[in-house]
Amino acid sequence: MKSYRQELTFNTPTRRAYINITPQVNEALKKSGVKEGLVLVNAMHITASVFINDDESGLHNDFEVWLEKLAPEKPHSQYRHNGFEDNADAHLKRQVMGREVVVAITEGKLDLGPWEQIFYGEYDGKRNKRVLIKIIGE
Repeated sequence: MKSYRQELTFNTPTRRAYINITPQVNEALKKSGVKEGLVLVNAMHITASVFINDDESGLHNDFEVWLEKLAPEKPHSQYRHNGFEDNADAHLKRQVMGREVVVAITEGKLDLGPWEQIFYGEYDGKRNKRVLIKIIGE
């Protein structure tokens, strides 16, 4: 069995962002040489997420509006965690959007549905954060 590991680094200029990382995952898959197996993609920070959905700007705006209703950033005083930092909302947003995805690899390609893309979701940006790509298979 083959195993391949790669990290991506992001430093978004805004507090929140959605980045399509499917091209980077495809590139890692090519480098791995794996034709049949699994790829795990996970955010290595507790205020960021990795998820699968459609790459449509209206939907990304809907995520932003919905998540802000669920866990508004301000006032910071509404969260106990904010006695330490001002990012409690980012932790909650990540909890809803998820930590990682696992995608099947079939015939050397990501086995995604017709509109599925892999995204990095940032909820407390403006600093370096990492995403792990781990590929296993034959």
